[in-house]
Amino acid sequence: MNCKIFLPALSLTALSCSGNSNTDTTIKQNRKDSSANVYKLAASIPEPTGYIRIPCDSNSFTAWLRSIALKKDKTVYLFNGDKKNDQSAQFAVLDISVGDKNLQQCADAVIRLRAEYLFAIKQFPAISFTDNEGGTYPFVQPYSKEHLQSYLPTVFGMCGSASLSKQLKHANISDIKPGDVFIRGGFPGHAEIVMDVAVNSEGKKIFMLAQSYMPAQDIHILINPTNEKLSPWYEITDDIICPEYAFTKNELKSW
Repeated sequence: MNCKIFLPALSLTALSCSGNSNTDTTIKQNRKDSSANVYKLAASIPEPTGYIRIPCDSNSFTAWLRSIALKKDKTVYLFNGDKKNDQSAQFAVLDISVGDKNLQQCADAVIRLRAEYLFAIKQFPAISFTDNEGGTYPFVQPYSKEHLQSYLPTVFGMCGSASLSKQLKHANISDIKPGDVFIRGGFPGHAEIVMDVAVNSEGKKIFMLAQSYMPAQDIHILINPTNEKLSPWYEITDDIICPEYAFTKNELKSW
């Protein structure tokens, strides 16, 4: 929870963890259509010419993030079923539950993705989050999907950008990888997760970002508002300018 507006400006067999060399023809199509998404998975969004996704293990957070299905409709809906007023920030929408309460906002979306991944690989004891006072909220038995869905709202209510920022570790932008988080802890603050990373032959990296926001809403992959040709990919720069927020490169953290 706790986000603020930036005012100044699968089928797993279908995945390749080493990436692909798709052209940007269909990416332009996805930008132009205001409501329809042409990609089935996060991994289906092509890299720009000359880039290839970084390699990963099949059981990794990277592989899991790439396997997330995307909705056919690019519209972002709020937790209550209403459409978000501003529909200009998203490139595609993740097919991930937002719940029916105003809880799964920015940091909570990151927490959900991490928890869902750890649940998928059966690392149940690793599902644990910390509130701002240092209290912990571990996921305990029964290790069922139903219990996970009832556990997460409690975490969302007690944890947010301030606490998640403390739980995560500082990461060097040159080592950016999927699953890392740009985060500014505060009341409010904001958090966005790195969905994927690609690299070219010169070692230059680019990345994709996803967020939820206030009120609680569908998690969505962000456009790049400063570089339409590269969008939805971002280059590493001193300031990471996103549609509704901005971070510095030093605000990247890792699990």
